[in-house]
Amino acid sequence: MTHWFHRNPLKATAPVSFNFYGVATTPAATKVCNDLRLSRSRLLELFTDSSCNPEMMKNATDLYFSLLQGFILSLDDSSQECKLRYIQNFKWTDTLQGQVPSAQQDAVFELVSMGFNVALWYTKYASRLAGKEDITEDEAKDVHRSLKIAAGIFKHLKESHIPKLITPVEKGRDLEARLIDSYIIQCQAEAQEVTIARAIELKHNPGLIAALAYETANFYQKADQTLSSLDPTYAGKWRKYLNLKTCFYMAYAYCYHGQTLLASDKCGEAIRSLQESEKFFAKAEALCKEYGETKGPGTTAKPSGHLFFRKLGSLIKNTLEKCQRENGFIYFQKVPAEAPQLELKANYGLVEPIPFEFPALNAHWTPETLAAFDLTKRPKDDTAKPKPDEEVKPLKEPDIKPQKDSGCQIS
Repeated sequence: MTHWFHRNPLKATAPVSFNFYGVATTPAATKVCNDLRLSRSRLLELFTDSSCNPEMMKNATDLYFSLLQGFILSLDDSSQECKLRYIQNFKWTDTLQGQVPSAQQDAVFELVSMGFNVALWYTKYASRLAGKEDITEDEAKDVHRSLKIAAGIFKHLKESHIPKLITPVEKGRDLEARLIDSYIIQCQAEAQEVTIARAIELKHNPGLIAALAYETANFYQKADQTLSSLDPTYAGKWRKYLNLKTCFYMAYAYCYHGQTLLASDKCGEAIRSLQESEKFFAKAEALCKEYGETKGPGTTAKPSGHLFFRKLGSLIKNTLEKCQRENGFIYFQKVPAEAPQLELKANYGLVEPIPFEFPALNAHWTPETLAAFDLTKRPKDDTAKPKPDEEVKPLKEPDIKPQKDSGCQIS
């Protein structure tokens, strides 16, 4: 299957000790704080651990988020705000804007920022698996599922939690709707790439493959349009990726549509469809070069040297030559001046995000535990806040070496 996906860097965060000396007045309250600190540290470690798998990630996220919910949820299911929501300051960087952090003294900000990183981890896990030369059927299913999980997390954050933030989201930051939407759409598009690869491998109807490729190209185009109003300094490289994938899957769509036309004895139209496929492939090839030369967040790669790219080039060439031979011997049909209009709709294989919910409140959070936090004993200088000049160090992501057939790095 060997795919290549662009990946932006993970978000980085300042350390959080959850040390509320004097405020946490009982051993049970202190234990919850210790558990929060340890589970947060463990989760951050797993983001950059190349041996981490979805089961390990789910266990770690369930533990941390179930504990963090005690700073957000009301224990009596009322609409009243938890008294601990604003006790701790959290600092996070963005995937596009380098190491310039945002800080909010709000546990919901921590919930959505960490949740965002969890979704990014699932996309990176999928990318590592998809880049393997000898990927198995089960691994392909894991890639597909991981991308749908990531899309579901992004969607849940956007719809259910980001609107609860007191401080409005800054434009161009990760939690803004334009970026979240682009991540959701990209996850759906990449999951459909896995579907297309499977359909090709099993020699499904060319009409179905053409329709899936067309829908996937439209997804990538929509993701790119969503980012069009962002500063190109930050979003330029990402947009080159979305552009080249749009052209790549339009080339796929016209190639397989040509096969459908040939099977219907419309050889002239098939040739014109293959010629259009060649044009889109050439555009994708040019964009591959531009992608490699564009500075900005994201992986450094040479996608035009990747197996998934080279295979399509050969397929288009061979299919066009076949159509031209058939037309010269059998059909003698005129090749239309205009390319056929693609009005393809896939009835199967379209990807929807897997619904996501944060875990329930941890059992350690009882009314007694919550009552044991005495906010009147908070230090007047609010030492829970990090110093303004505190550095947020970037996460050291695992160095994934390129497979021998890929000619690129997978993040």
